[in-house]
Amino acid sequence: MQSYWKRNKTYMLILLAIWATVSYGFGIFFVEQLNAFHLGGFPLGFWFAQQGSIYVFVLIILAYFLLMDRLDKKYDVHE
Repeated sequence: MQSYWKRNKTYMLILLAIWATVSYGFGIFFVEQLNAFHLGGFPLGFWFAQQGSIYVFVLIILAYFLLMDRLDKKYDVHE
């Protein structure tokens, strides 16, 4: 069971790192560099700050669900 929790924590750390990179990195720290590019008529840094981080957050939730579902079945702890 320790390997189950170790894998679970690894998934969470990786997904939280992605979330922090997209939310803080792309939306705040690198916004000036990203604004040189445009997506849908809006500067890319602005897009990440307003919508991109939300889309990525929803994808992270989906990825966590799929990863945990597979992990639960592997360790036979699924419902």
